[in-house]
Amino acid sequence: MTPSSDAILAGRSASAHDPVAFEDAPLTPFHLRVTLAGTGGQFSDGFVLGIVGIALTIATPQLQLNAFWLGILGAASLAGLFAGSLFAGPVVDRFGRRGLFNYDMLLFAVISLAQFWVTSPTQLLVLRLLLGVTLGFDYVVSKALVVEYSPRRMRGRLLSWLAIAWALGYASAYVIGYLLKGQGPDVWRLMLLSSAIPSAVVFLIRVRVPESPLWLQRKDRAAEAQALIAKHIGPHVTLAPLAEGALKPTSGSKIASLFSKTWRTRLFIACFFYMCLVIPYFSLGTFSPMVFDSLHIADKFTAGLIYNVFLLVGTIGGALVVDRINRRTFLLTGFFLSAVVLAVLSFGTKLPGALIVALFAAFACVLSGANNLCFLYPQELFSTEMRATALGLAVAASRIGSALTTFLFPTIVATYGGQAAVYLCIAVLLIGGVCCAIWAPETRHDSLAG
Repeated sequence: MTPSSDAILAGRSASAHDPVAFEDAPLTPFHLRVTLAGTGGQFSDGFVLGIVGIALTIATPQLQLNAFWLGILGAASLAGLFAGSLFAGPVVDRFGRRGLFNYDMLLFAVISLAQFWVTSPTQLLVLRLLLGVTLGFDYVVSKALVVEYSPRRMRGRLLSWLAIAWALGYASAYVIGYLLKGQGPDVWRLMLLSSAIPSAVVFLIRVRVPESPLWLQRKDRAAEAQALIAKHIGPHVTLAPLAEGALKPTSGSKIASLFSKTWRTRLFIACFFYMCLVIPYFSLGTFSPMVFDSLHIADKFTAGLIYNVFLLVGTIGGALVVDRINRRTFLLTGFFLSAVVLAVLSFGTKLPGALIVALFAAFACVLSGANNLCFLYPQELFSTEMRATALGLAVAASRIGSALTTFLFPTIVATYGGQAAVYLCIAVLLIGGVCCAIWAPETRHDSLAG
């Protein structure tokens, strides 16, 4: 070996042990483990929301469901999610991420299992509300914990795995429902129960995930945070010091702080962009068979299957580009391109059936690609001390809109047809895009440590 090669190896060895900032640490198996734990919860979330549409279609004769009950049962989990996310945000910011993250999926599995024995719409409504509350817990805590562990340069890609898992759970639920739909009048019970399986597996993966170092640092527990980083990521990885005064308690509540002049524009964007993206996502996704039927598509369930598969395809495509372009560019493209595709669809029954299905697939692809930002952008807008509270408010706001429109959707389609539902979604997407064009900031290279 030549002296020059010895020197090169020595340099590499030394550089490998130079201090590295926590947010710039190299990707490790531990990062992937935390991400996997977060994705497992999102898969379960997507699954329980994705299975309900086809299950309710089959359960309608037994439970004697009319348009009102279809709407309220379809929206129940979203309404519960609103309450759960509002509760979880302040709790997670005050008491930490770990406790709720480790155990909420166990509660989710138990409630999912109980759906098998329902005998009335009211019983199912209560359980779907409780599932939604648990989903609200997980939407806040899983995103906060995963983003706070993610290296800055890979933040978008790792958070996109949560989006992919959600879309995979949503699409898998529809596939399972599609395959089981001919297996007897009681098969809807098995469909609803099936969400207990992935959530139980996720609980076993999560139970040993430790607390967020950024949260510990904000609570003046930097030594504990540094020991945790050294154990799981590497002894040469260090927390960046907080800005002077960062440990001082804020005056008033975190919610009041979020409505202050410093944060309120970012809070509005976090809430509004999230709501405008998920309204068409849930409305068209949950009741896609009903929409396709109103547009005279012969095989509504197969068309719905294609739609859900392309939701997954688009999410994977979004994950590939999210760290390669600016957040604003990605956000605005998603809003306006989705609206354009739906505008073509507004011709409705004048188009051939195959073209309608193809356009819905293209819409699903674009919309779900932009939906990656729901798992990333709100967290980047806020500092650690208020991140979960802000995310809880954003999730809650999004679920107000999605729950209301999902509740009204069956009535709109039954009364005015599938084209009216398409017009509604176009309007929401255009309004969301215009507001983001005016007020949404760029956050791609921002630090989360503040």
